[in-house]
Amino acid sequence: MPNPMRPYLLLSVVFFFNLYHSMAVPDPTHQALLQCLTQSIPTDTASSIIVSKSNPSYNSVLRAYIRNARFNTSSTPKPLIIITPLDESHVSAAVICSQKLGFQVKIRSGGHDYEGLSYVFDKPFFVLDMFNLRSITVNMADETAWVGAGATLGELYYNIWKNSKVHGFPAGVCPTVGVGGHLSGAGYGTLIRKYGLSVDHVVDAKLVDVNGKILDRKTMGEDLFWAIRGGGAASFGVVLSYKIKLVPVPETVTVFRIERLLTENATDITFKWQTIAPTTDENLFMRMLLQPVTRNKKKTARISVIALYLGDSDSLVSLLQKDFPELSIGKSNCNETTWIDSVLWWANFDLGTPPTALLDRDLNDAGFLKRKSDYVQTPIPKSGLESLWQKMIELGKVGMVFNAYGGRMDQIKPDETPFPHRAGNLYKIQYSVNWDQPGSEADKNFTTQAKLLHDFMTPFVSKNPRSAYFNYRDIDVGSTKKWSYEEGRVYGESYFNGNYERLVDVKTAVDANNFFRNEQSIPPRSSSILHSSYGSATCIIIAVHTCWYYIVFIFSLCSDLF
Repeated sequence: MPNPMRPYLLLSVVFFFNLYHSMAVPDPTHQALLQCLTQSIPTDTASSIIVSKSNPSYNSVLRAYIRNARFNTSSTPKPLIIITPLDESHVSAAVICSQKLGFQVKIRSGGHDYEGLSYVFDKPFFVLDMFNLRSITVNMADETAWVGAGATLGELYYNIWKNSKVHGFPAGVCPTVGVGGHLSGAGYGTLIRKYGLSVDHVVDAKLVDVNGKILDRKTMGEDLFWAIRGGGAASFGVVLSYKIKLVPVPETVTVFRIERLLTENATDITFKWQTIAPTTDENLFMRMLLQPVTRNKKKTARISVIALYLGDSDSLVSLLQKDFPELSIGKSNCNETTWIDSVLWWANFDLGTPPTALLDRDLNDAGFLKRKSDYVQTPIPKSGLESLWQKMIELGKVGMVFNAYGGRMDQIKPDETPFPHRAGNLYKIQYSVNWDQPGSEADKNFTTQAKLLHDFMTPFVSKNPRSAYFNYRDIDVGSTKKWSYEEGRVYGESYFNGNYERLVDVKTAVDANNFFRNEQSIPPRSSSILHSSYGSATCIIIAVHTCWYYIVFIFSLCSDLF
């Protein structure tokens, strides 16, 4: 006898089916990844390191290390899953499983990638966020340290200071930058003229390759070790940690900052700076900022000379009065301090701030910004500087940072690391613009300003190729859509000059199928990508998972109906 309730029960099945589909079906991608990871990681641990979009923590984990608000909008493509490894073995498993499921992986340490390439992609993708792998082990017996890729520069400086008051490391001035990205793209700071780049002091590394194997310098070989010290490690694997050699610093260092307007001899100072800053005593690093400003309701420009000297103020004043009298520096302009206090001062903390301030990761700190770069090999004439002031005032917002080279940078061969911009370069330029207003109109306005100033500088900067600094990531330099050698050469030769060909050879040897890739990665010589961004294997796995949950659910509802 037919069940009289059958039509109503069938309607109930349909209702609950739709409800289950919208609310109760576990994320099939999450389930597929979890199932894969648990083949090598305990289930509880695997579950804890996967943050999918359905996880209440997803938005906070994603935003925490986004440092450019341009890539934190509702329309910005978001990762399906953020993997947050707690152990080196988790990275290996993540690399293997991402390939099995057919998903692209973006690798993020501190999130200071100016173009967001470490956490944005236009196809379904995962982010492998290294922020938990932040261990730092300092060994003063041999003056080295092992530093996790997820550690920040501030954490590194703090740990060095805890172990020694007369040691430092030549890296950047922003304490929230991640060590992994900074060192893989070369890295530099206020010690550049004395000690060169960060990568010039990397003596070992641990890396997960495309096969999920954990390699060190000996097992990866010298070619790959060469490539990940300035060539962008994300093209070749996932760096877990770097072993660095510390450098000596004196007990007393001196810092100063001097500002001048155009009416205060700024043109003469800037012109002279170009020949003095790269050739003076290697213990002195002088950065120059050029900015459009308004004074007494009148638009003008201002220069700021910011310096670190590895010595006392008497020696510094004597040196500059001889070499750079236009600066008119006196002892009253100088502050004698310790190296760690100079690190804090350069990071815009007041002198006397406790070094523990360097441990603040300043999460969710993101403004809108655009950066570009250039190299200058011959001084800009005074007439060029005068026209530059007018262009900057006309544009209204974009500033420039001149970073002096010379010293140790002149002594290292351009092919010793992938970073080639050594002897022959007087200084590097960073074009810098920041803004607060969200929206496409503001974005277009300010990025266009940066491009216009960059275009204006064409006669005064390097040529054939017009070089750029890889760690000042700039998508305008070029990008790849087809992952081809020819596309890669456009930006590859700007960033790496003649070292591009060797980087391509290394890439071809270690990742011929181009799994580790982004819009400005090093391509293999001929790429046949086997790992599609959302491949058929993924679709099959997800379909199986989804259908299975539906079948089980419907069976449980219907088993007593008929």
